[in-house]
Amino acid sequence: MVNEKQPKERFDWTLLFILFLFFVISIVAIASAQTTDLDAVNYALKQAIFYGLGAIIIAVAIYFDPEQYKMMADYLYWAGVAVLTFMLTPLANSFLADLYIRSWLSIPLIGTLQPSEIMKVFMIIMVSKVIAKHHEKIIKPTLKTDLWLLAKITFYCFIPLGLVALQPDMGTSIVYVVIYVGMVFVSGVSWRLFLPAATTIAAIGATALLLVIYKPEFLDQHFGIEKYKFDRIYTWIDPYSYATNEGYNLVQVLRAIGSGEITGKGFLGKEVHVPEQHTDFIFSVIGEEFGFIGASFVIILFFFLIYHIIRIGLATKDPFSSYICSGIVTMITFHVLENIGMQLQLLPITGIPLPFISYGGSALLGNMLGIGIIFSIRYYHRTYMFSSEEE
Repeated sequence: MVNEKQPKERFDWTLLFILFLFFVISIVAIASAQTTDLDAVNYALKQAIFYGLGAIIIAVAIYFDPEQYKMMADYLYWAGVAVLTFMLTPLANSFLADLYIRSWLSIPLIGTLQPSEIMKVFMIIMVSKVIAKHHEKIIKPTLKTDLWLLAKITFYCFIPLGLVALQPDMGTSIVYVVIYVGMVFVSGVSWRLFLPAATTIAAIGATALLLVIYKPEFLDQHFGIEKYKFDRIYTWIDPYSYATNEGYNLVQVLRAIGSGEITGKGFLGKEVHVPEQHTDFIFSVIGEEFGFIGASFVIILFFFLIYHIIRIGLATKDPFSSYICSGIVTMITFHVLENIGMQLQLLPITGIPLPFISYGGSALLGNMLGIGIIFSIRYYHRTYMFSSEEE
């Protein structure tokens, strides 16, 4: 027998509280970051408006249950692909914010929008449907059926990945690749397929990195890739040698975080100037003003968010919903690791924002859509009287 809870009990208040904390942290950090910025735009106010729009997106997302998302998956996915394709055509020139980087649409009354941020979620929904339907049909998987599943996942992931890479937007392209790997990992594909593929990709990546560092002339001679295109790698390895140009931002970020020490300088107490600090480098504001304690709190809050979504994915009886949770977790986790990692010189700078905290409407709305679907999965989750698992 199904145990139906009241709507108030089914709503995920814990997730809402976590989002509220992110909202407060984001507004405080952005307001402080702008104190040394000559830009007259009130980014904290605009971020609050984006959060309001995100709340509307979550409310709409909860209206649809997981089964409806499964039915809409194809329409959402191919609509997203159509928009990304349109952005690469001359017809889109009058709508683009930048003709050379075709990532942003300029929409009257709305402003600029980056469709690739929304497309991440659409891709996760589509691939989740593909995996769920595959396992419904294949009761006893074989190497052949696993290879077919891998081919389908690759097909649906690499179409938007290719379109985003052509914009070109390498930072977002990396996110698509990571989502692809994460979805393959949870899809149930045999390790006999996954492990060799993952090892090959890792070997290619490591070889390319070593060539960039030690033999850049090889890449120039054989592939026509000039050395200057690897400046981000060189500034990541030794930012102080490039402190007057490409490495300036990273050096300033390291100084800002380091100067915060344990407790920080307090709200509006930052002294180190970091260009465009309210966007990709927002974590340095937190590190400088609230120190190790404040930065640790933010990291722990992300841990609770990721842990909470994983719990929802494990609790649901619907495989489709579980795969969506896995995709959203992969997306958010990589964003957090990359953004904080690049500001601690653990990873190269890629221009990937910190979820829910960095200023930016497109990234925030895309993440809020993903969280809205998590709210929906939790809201429509059913428990059974004789189930061995508890909520």
